[in-house]
Amino acid sequence: MSLIPSFFGGRRSNIFDPFSLDVWDPFKDFQFPSSSSALSSGRETSAFVNTRVDWKETPEAHVFKADLPGMKKEEVKVEIEDDRVLQISGERNVEKEDKNDTWHRVERSSGKFTRRFRLPENAKMDQVKASMENGVLTITVPKEEVKKPDVKSIEISG
Repeated sequence: MSLIPSFFGGRRSNIFDPFSLDVWDPFKDFQFPSSSSALSSGRETSAFVNTRVDWKETPEAHVFKADLPGMKKEEVKVEIEDDRVLQISGERNVEKEDKNDTWHRVERSSGKFTRRFRLPENAKMDQVKASMENGVLTITVPKEEVKKPDVKSIEISG
């Protein structure tokens, strides 16, 4: 949970999340036209920045769930970098326009997106699994067993 209330549409900030590499961007939720054709047609095109990701930790694994409605698994890429960074990226293409179409409202985002998360040291980087069902990407990162130190009592003489 965020310690700072959001002023932009009730979206939670992860400014205090030590595992996130996301940088706070006050303009990320605003849509800006990307070309003159978008301006002339009244259609806005923006980066697919609103990709929501939940991260929960279970005793066995770290589980990430990303909402990617309407996307196919071929349009999404999941990568692990050497320094324990999980990267989810992809691109949603703009719907093909017909010259005879009249758009009244465009609210679905299109464009590229990238989300990055630094994984903790107990993550098994070589056993990460990903699956996609009904527009939800699920990434499971198993955890290494935390070895409890052997404690040996020493008798005190004297």
